[in-house]
Amino acid sequence: MKLFDCPNCGHRLYFENAQCLNCSSLVLYDPEQANFVLSGKGGALPCGNADECACNWRAENGRTFCRACALNQVIPDLSIDGNRRRWIRVEAAKKRAVYSLLALGLPVTPKADAGDEIGLAFDFLADPIGAGPGGERILTGHDNGLITLNVAEADSAERERRRVEMGENYRTLLGHFRHELGHYYWDRLIRDDPAYLSAFRALFGDERTDYEQALQAYYANGAPPDWQRRHISAYATSHPWEDWAETFAHHLHITDTLEMVHALNLPLGRLETVGDGDLPRTDTGGHLQPAPTDPDPVPEPFGRILARWLVLSEASNSINRCMGLPDLYPFVISEVTARKLAFVNDLLTGASTKPGTIREPAGAL
Repeated sequence: MKLFDCPNCGHRLYFENAQCLNCSSLVLYDPEQANFVLSGKGGALPCGNADECACNWRAENGRTFCRACALNQVIPDLSIDGNRRRWIRVEAAKKRAVYSLLALGLPVTPKADAGDEIGLAFDFLADPIGAGPGGERILTGHDNGLITLNVAEADSAERERRRVEMGENYRTLLGHFRHELGHYYWDRLIRDDPAYLSAFRALFGDERTDYEQALQAYYANGAPPDWQRRHISAYATSHPWEDWAETFAHHLHITDTLEMVHALNLPLGRLETVGDGDLPRTDTGGHLQPAPTDPDPVPEPFGRILARWLVLSEASNSINRCMGLPDLYPFVISEVTARKLAFVNDLLTGASTKPGTIREPAGAL
């Protein structure tokens, strides 16, 4: 994620802003420019959801909705108390996820335009009213490009309850989107490509293992004791598809956060890497390296990206502990997991459908 400037006065804008706090100009995020524009200027019109879910994106030319809202197939029932507030939170997380996809040049096309087989769509649903224990529940998941999310996850208390119940270290709306999008892009980028599929199986395992049986075994027995040696999370051990989706999500966590570090021009510690994709050694002492000033059009080896992430995550976790808060990034990246992350990085940087994507680098040194 980047920082932005008001197109009228140059004052700092953040991704969720709809108005400049300095000059009061109404602004819209334009995903084609990856920047803000003045509302009403040059044909820039607000998304049709501006007054519905606080959408601050520009409507696509000749269309009612913005590029992100056009992906919605079902929205929450707004007659139910609290659902509009939940939808606003869900949309904010979804737009951050879509930002990353567009920055990487990945295909982001609604089912209404691309067709049901390859298009992308979102259903935001709630559990039926009155559903008691054992009753019908909406499950967050992915099915052939349709991502369903239970809007109850927008309530912090409910999401925390589920996190504790499932024994997870981390559970956020943005994490849900990135994980489920990982399933979608496995279908789009790996499933039908023999070379990538072979490389995937060598790292993640054979996805032809029965999925339902694998999940049942995981929920019955849990993860193996040494799961951190090969996986980013316990859930990633359940099946190669879930390992991929978890790793995909963490790649976006890492690169998006480092892009913000670059935008803030924050220096990180002296870094030393040990080959591409290997777990880097880091030294947080000594001289600090400044953040880069210019984007590098050449993709950076992932080993260097990961080295910076290890420095940043160590610092962030230590700061959180000083405030009595849980670790910001409560995960261990083993050498095997580092290779999996490098595989995702190589795939995504090589899968760009647009030359010269607009994402700034995670910060080349």
